[in-house]
Amino acid sequence: SINSENMFPIIKKWLYSDHDIFYREVISNACDAITKVKKLDSMGDFALPEGYRPRVDVILNDKDKTVKISDNGIGMTEEEVEQYINQVAFSGATDFLEKYKDKDATDQIIGHFGLGFYSTFMVADRVDIDTLSYQEGAHPVHWTCDGSSEYEMEEGQGRTSFGTTITLHLSDDCLEFCNEYKAREVIQKYCSFMPYEIYLSKAQEDRTETVKESEKRDDDIVLEEIKPEKKEADKKPAGEEASSDTKDGEASKKEEEQKEEEKKYKIKRRPELLNEIHPLWMKTPQECTDEEYKEFYRKVFHDYKEPLFWIHLNMDYPFRLKGILYFPKLNIEFESAEGVIKLYNNQVFIADNIKEVIPEYLMLLKGVIDCPDLPLNVSRSALQNDGFVTKISDYISKKVADKLAGLCKTDRENYNKYWEDISPFIKYGCLKDDKFCEKMNDYILFRNLEGDYITLPDALKRSDEEKKTETAEGENGEKVEAEVVDEGTEKPDDAGNTEQQEDRKESEEKILYYVTDEKQQSQYINLFKEQHMEAYVLKHNIDVPFMQQLESKNEGVKFRRIDADLTAAFTSETSKEKEKEFEESATKIAEMMKKALGKDITVKVQKLKDPKVSSILTVSEESRRMQDMMKLYQLNGMNMGDFGAEGQTLYLNADHPLVQYVMGHLQEEVSGKLCQQLYDLAKLQNAPLSAEEMTAFLARSNELMMLTLPKTE
Repeated sequence: SINSENMFPIIKKWLYSDHDIFYREVISNACDAITKVKKLDSMGDFALPEGYRPRVDVILNDKDKTVKISDNGIGMTEEEVEQYINQVAFSGATDFLEKYKDKDATDQIIGHFGLGFYSTFMVADRVDIDTLSYQEGAHPVHWTCDGSSEYEMEEGQGRTSFGTTITLHLSDDCLEFCNEYKAREVIQKYCSFMPYEIYLSKAQEDRTETVKESEKRDDDIVLEEIKPEKKEADKKPAGEEASSDTKDGEASKKEEEQKEEEKKYKIKRRPELLNEIHPLWMKTPQECTDEEYKEFYRKVFHDYKEPLFWIHLNMDYPFRLKGILYFPKLNIEFESAEGVIKLYNNQVFIADNIKEVIPEYLMLLKGVIDCPDLPLNVSRSALQNDGFVTKISDYISKKVADKLAGLCKTDRENYNKYWEDISPFIKYGCLKDDKFCEKMNDYILFRNLEGDYITLPDALKRSDEEKKTETAEGENGEKVEAEVVDEGTEKPDDAGNTEQQEDRKESEEKILYYVTDEKQQSQYINLFKEQHMEAYVLKHNIDVPFMQQLESKNEGVKFRRIDADLTAAFTSETSKEKEKEFEESATKIAEMMKKALGKDITVKVQKLKDPKVSSILTVSEESRRMQDMMKLYQLNGMNMGDFGAEGQTLYLNADHPLVQYVMGHLQEEVSGKLCQQLYDLAKLQNAPLSAEEMTAFLARSNELMMLTLPKTE
């Protein structure tokens, strides 16, 4: 258990990696004290002095190894020190540690909130408190503790105005916290947007600065008055002195005023203001300009590329939540899509990317979220199962979906322009959140082969129109193809019915074709363009699971890669007279392929509309997805070669001279080599050849070219 005897060693031991939070805890307490005295003033229970400016001062003294944090808040009496420091704060710290010690590294208390004042003992061997209550007739109090179970409290001498000063006498291993650069870094990390001004200064400040008289403040410590130098025009020859007396009175007065404005003072370097007390997210969207949003983005995220757009969150019921989410400009080809969401509570920084509060897919964005109602002194697992936190997450997700949908509806030109940058976020969101996916379904875009962006509903309409056109063409004549599958396979009696059911099922499907590599699949792309058919570019890793998600959410929708099959749109009509000839040729070619390649290949001989194409290789969508999945997960013991030609179909163009030669010379040795060459040429447009396949392809190419040379005797 935690008690006064072992609390301080435990604080140092358990929170070793998070020592810097003492700045946040003590400055937060100081801001709370200021809020209390301002509230008393607003209620008429206390009158703040004229010219009162709420502020927190952090004073570093590397000579004495101390850090002082001082406020002009409500202050404390001796009884209040006894109550709040010795009882309430101590009890809160012990409660925090009791929770903390039972949690593993992945389930710690969010931001380590709850340790409060006693966090100072993570870095200090001794801590002093000097405080004076706002109450009339109150006496200053001095409290000190060296990290043991004993403390001293007496009337103090350190304060003459109400407020509290906490002095930390740093441990030798924590002296970095009285370094100016380290202190600035930590305070700006946690306290950049706290509601009252926070100033940083050094106790032995030997640096100076120069200010004009108009810029001089009452609290400046003047070291020297710098008189303005006379300008050359002011230095007149002695004989002209008399003439200057005759100048107009107003001109002389103006000259004197100009000289007064030039007067300067050398002052002791002022304390440095570290925070912005009115962060942009605390304002309403109507109060903010585009330039302010952009400047805030640059300042907080140190990203000098302008964000694409942003969402300003502002909610007061049923919970309070404010914030700004930015959609950054990404280069998905060369940059990882990593964002950061900073979580605040009453303008106090808690932590980055708390996935228990913020939907995981939002982590691709950059933004700030401030939720005063968020429970802080609880573990991550408790937040995960908190219904209130779930509502917060759902609200944020809904606002993001509403913004994107609105942008697509009202500013389609820019939405299209932003798509390549925002699509990873939207796709990831659809995979992670079914509600988000449902809201975004009609606003998902696909880039077609012409570079135009099409919504999913429009893409499905175009697919239906293509199918109707294809069906109409098919009714004008009979199309015959010769097909050879595995030999010896007999169709069952009900094969006809099964095929009819499959045909009916396929006719009801809405097929969207896609491209993963515009260079590799260029032959298929040309075929599609010639027939004015649509295909969409989906080339990122996330697109594979994303397509499956859309298929599961949209009945009848199927995605097929552009080389998954050869539709009727690409083939010409074939007379019945040629059917037998094609069947015989296809059978023999399939046998030749099996001998040459050592694997079964489904071969189809058809007349293709493009006479320049000799062969095309297709791989069924099911087979490809299975292979892609295995590559993605790198299944142990699985050899991709084991799949051989499963799902592959080789289409040979009956109108191409090479294919016609093979069909007319099936018994010749050269035809076997040509068959292998036709297969490799088709495969090159589908996927890269393996090292062994490429070696054989090059050797065979040389052999075939040698045949074209004239024979020499």
